[in-house]
Amino acid sequence: MDYHVALYIRLSKEDENEGPSESVTNQKSLLNEFVQQHRLSVYDTYVDDGWSGTNFDRPDFQRMIGDIEAKKVNMVITKDLSRLGRNYLKTGELIEIVFPEYEVRYIAINDGVD
Repeated sequence: MDYHVALYIRLSKEDENEGPSESVTNQKSLLNEFVQQHRLSVYDTYVDDGWSGTNFDRPDFQRMIGDIEAKKVNMVITKDLSRLGRNYLKTGELIEIVFPEYEVRYIAINDGVD
């Protein structure tokens, strides 16, 4: 299958306290290294800097969902599950219901989710 990958990066003010490994630059480097190793084609990179993971009205998150609904994206990759969202019920709904409905493969690199 040809994958059209969405790289999703989120950093909230609270995440900055967790150290530089959470930074937008470091997340981007990790995701780009992963797609290069697996020879994947990136459709777009979506970055919500300064947005809480409990809020799903994030601008680039909503843009990514729109691209999924338009069938422009069929794979989403994040550093870990918490980058997608910190509301575990809504995040679970995305992973278990929404993404499969649109035939989207989801990978959270550091959590081993695929």
